[in-house]
Amino acid sequence: MNIIKDKEFGGERPLYASHDVRLENVTIHVGESSIKESSNIEADNCTFEGKYVFWETYGFSVKNSFFAESARSSLWYSKDCMMTHCRVDAPKMFRRMEGITVSDTVFHNGEEMLWDCNKVTLRDVTIRNCDYLFMHSSDIRIDNYRQDGNYSFQYARNVEIHNALINSKDAFWEAENVTLVDCEVNGEYLGWYAKNMRLVRCHLTGEQLLCYVDGLFLEDCTFGDDANLLFEYSTVNGNIKGDVLSIKNPTSGTITVEGRCGELIIDKNQKKPADAVINI
Repeated sequence: MNIIKDKEFGGERPLYASHDVRLENVTIHVGESSIKESSNIEADNCTFEGKYVFWETYGFSVKNSFFAESARSSLWYSKDCMMTHCRVDAPKMFRRMEGITVSDTVFHNGEEMLWDCNKVTLRDVTIRNCDYLFMHSSDIRIDNYRQDGNYSFQYARNVEIHNALINSKDAFWEAENVTLVDCEVNGEYLGWYAKNMRLVRCHLTGEQLLCYVDGLFLEDCTFGDDANLLFEYSTVNGNIKGDVLSIKNPTSGTITVEGRCGELIIDKNQKKPADAVINI
C-alpha cells in the first residue's frame, strides 16, 4: 500500500482515482472531489475541508479524523465505509451508500444525513442538529446512541436500536419493521403510519404518539406526563408500566395499563374492527 504522509492538497481532484493508498496526517483543503472514484483507501489523523471527498469510493476507512463544516456532502455513492474516532462538523454526510460502520464519532451537524443508505451500523455515536436523518434507509443497527433533530427515520425499513436517547419530532413516520429496546424517545407524533413496530422497555414523551400504526407491540414501556391521545387508529398489543394521560380509539388488539389511565376515549370515529381490549 502506498503511504502519503504529512502532506497538504487542495483544488479539484488532487487524489482522484487513487487505489491502495494510506493517508497519514494529510490535510485536504477547500476544493472538490479530492478522492473521487477510488478504492482501498485508509485515512488516519486527517483533516478534510473540501466537499465531495469520498464519492464513488469503494472499501475505505477514516480514523481519528476531522471533517470541517466546509466538507459538506463528503461521502456519497460509495460502498463499504468504516469511520471511527472522528469529529464531523459537515452536513449531508452519507447519501446513496451501502455498508456503513461508524463508531465513537460525533456529528455536530447531521442535517439531511444518511439518505437512501442500507446496511448501516452505528455504535457509540452522537448526532446533533440532524433534521431529516435516515430518510429512505434500510437495514439499520444502532447501539449506545444520542440524537437531537426532527423528522428522523422517515420511510426507513428494518431498524433495530438499543440504548438510545432520541429527541425527534415526527420520528419513524411510515417506517417499517422497527425495534427499539431500552430507549428514550422524546417528541410529538412518534411512529405515525408505521408498520410492525416493537418497543421494549422504552420511555416515550410527547403528544399523540403511535397513531395509525399497523402492528404495534409494547413490552414494559412507560410514558411521560405529556403523552396524550395514544394509539389512535392503531392495532396494539402489549403492556404499559405506570400511568398514561389518555388513550384514544385504538383499532384492535389488547392493551394492559398497569397504572392509571387519565382518560379513555372511545367514540364514533373508531375504525373497524373496533374491537380493542383495554385492561386498566
